[in-house]
Amino acid sequence: MKFVREPVVILNTLSAILGLVVSLGFTGLTAEQAGVIVALVSAILGGIAAAMTRPIAPQAFTAIVAAGATAVAAFGYEVSQETVGAINTLALAVLTLLTRVQVTPSKDQVPTGPTGV
Repeated sequence: MKFVREPVVILNTLSAILGLVVSLGFTGLTAEQAGVIVALVSAILGGIAAAMTRPIAPQAFTAIVAAGATAVAAFGYEVSQETVGAINTLALAVLTLLTRVQVTPSKDQVPTGPTGV
């Protein structure tokens, strides 16, 4: 199952897709509402990904930075909904690429050899 082998990439991609949907304006949300939703989803999915990988630190760092960047964009500055989504997507893409080689699934559930005769 690919999800078990690449939880960081899958979960961060889902979070980035949410950021893209927000940035394209498919929702009727204000920038603040979009920021809260995107930051929460980034934090939750990042936490799940961190729990599924070892060591936890690189993915936890990615989740904190992505959620933090989104929250700062939404609440610290006067930016549009599109900018909030773009910041989240960029942060997740860059950090996922940087941390990908530093993490592995916490439990490899794919058989590596023959299981019986």
